[in-house]
Amino acid sequence: MKFIVSSSYLLKQLQILGGVINNSNTLPILDNFLFELSPGKLNVSASDLETTMSAVLDVDTDSDGSIAVPARLLLDTLKTFPEQPLTFVVEDNNTIEISSNHGKYALAYADGAEFPKAVELSDPSSTSMIGDVLATAIGKTIFATGNDDLRPVMSGVFFQFSQEGLTFVSTDAHKLVKYQRNDLEASQVAEFIMPKKPLNLLKGILAGSETEVTIEYNESNAKFSFENTELICRLIDGKYPNYEAVIPKENPNKLSIDRTQFLNSVRRVSIFSNKTTHQIRLKIAGAELNISAEDIDYSNKAEERLSCDYQGDDMQIGFNSRFLTEMLNNLNSDEVSLEMSLPNRAGILMPVDGLDEGEQITMLVMPVMLNN
Repeated sequence: MKFIVSSSYLLKQLQILGGVINNSNTLPILDNFLFELSPGKLNVSASDLETTMSAVLDVDTDSDGSIAVPARLLLDTLKTFPEQPLTFVVEDNNTIEISSNHGKYALAYADGAEFPKAVELSDPSSTSMIGDVLATAIGKTIFATGNDDLRPVMSGVFFQFSQEGLTFVSTDAHKLVKYQRNDLEASQVAEFIMPKKPLNLLKGILAGSETEVTIEYNESNAKFSFENTELICRLIDGKYPNYEAVIPKENPNKLSIDRTQFLNSVRRVSIFSNKTTHQIRLKIAGAELNISAEDIDYSNKAEERLSCDYQGDDMQIGFNSRFLTEMLNNLNSDEVSLEMSLPNRAGILMPVDGLDEGEQITMLVMPVMLNN
């Protein structure tokens, strides 16, 4: 087995795939990249058993075969090379030799047959979308997922596909984000829960990309294919909570305000809040929003006044400032609206502007009880 490839091209592809590999694997073979060679092509795969990602690279070769190469060692070596062609030759003594312009390096390899095979999706449904749209949908929702091992369904993002549009939902029971695209559609209705790790990988690769991504899915797995890359992952098993039931429909009290101003105020005031509850109080009357926080244990308190546009009854409502900050940070509109019904019902945060055609974002934040 022998092939020649550009060092920077190989490094770029391997760094993307390397994101799949865990720092500590139960199976030693998972610390490797699987190299599968066929004339003119090198298929490289990385896996952690739950997620497998592979890319097809163009290389100069006329041999075939498969070996598993230590990922960390290979990446560390490639990072040090300036751009140049590298020649890889598999020797008889179970090592693969890399020749550069200046030297030779030998790595011990493992048998490619030991590497776990990627799952084949039987009878999948499919839909496709532009890479950047998928990356945006992931970016807008993934921050609101939970980390509770007892409720694994909440640790992923819920994908809902239908002929009417695509919906992505995430929640950790304190906050909820629903991101919709009405300008896209799937051929049939489907629902599945995607785990966080593969979503973060996809978000990193696809941000800003105009590439078409094909998503195939069945009961247990999903596969994302784009350009020369494929990612297959196991879905989170379980039924997603009925999120529509928690979104309050009647919200007569509507506040709209400059997002950056609101975010900066919440950030400043929250420094003075209680370190365990992070509670801040919003007091709205007329066209004035009063944001305050206090930490009674240390006699710290802060208060700020902002002018806003408000329709509704005067009210006071408490929120966890960390959730509010995260949500405001994740919107990129100039103005946001906060809709509320009662101090003990969830508030709905939405961008007023800055959305693309067919795009909708609804964020829900649970209030905290105010101790008057």
